[in-house]
Amino acid sequence: MSTNSENYPRAAADFASRLDAVEGPAWSSQTPCEEWSVTDLVRHVSEVHRRVASLAGEEYGGAGQGMEDPAEEWRSASGVVLSILSDPSVSNKIVSSMMGEIPFSQLVNTLLAADTLVHTWDLARGAGLDDRLDPELVSATYAFMEPADEALRRPGGFGPKLDPPAGSDEQARLLCFLGRKC
Repeated sequence: MSTNSENYPRAAADFASRLDAVEGPAWSSQTPCEEWSVTDLVRHVSEVHRRVASLAGEEYGGAGQGMEDPAEEWRSASGVVLSILSDPSVSNKIVSSMMGEIPFSQLVNTLLAADTLVHTWDLARGAGLDDRLDPELVSATYAFMEPADEALRRPGGFGPKLDPPAGSDEQARLLCFLGRKC
């Protein structure tokens, strides 16, 4: 994935637009992530955001933790990440990640943007919403994640690759690559 500084803000905006459309019973609906309801998924995405934010400094990691409303929890955690990105003195900080030592902004605009994009699809599917993803982010995510194939399959990561149906578009190929049934 390119380190385009717009990757994460775009992925976060897409996630937020789906999140804003979740209503009533959809919060307890099953997502493609077998063990997670929509509420569980949103809380997971928030936790990932808090962990990533904490890499920029311990003071950033608690955003939204323990809130009753999962949507507000995510908005808080995402808001902290966006705030860090807007501060070059923090966003340029070198952090340790599964990708090695890199600037915080690069971690956010690659790995966190990719994770948020894929979970946008999970959220949309679980809540019965439009599941089409931003095609440019899909392309960037696929280009970023494909070379990391084996690393993605570690425990707690993505599931085994699936064969995409013949004639699949890039979104379906990416989702199948990441173990999602399209």
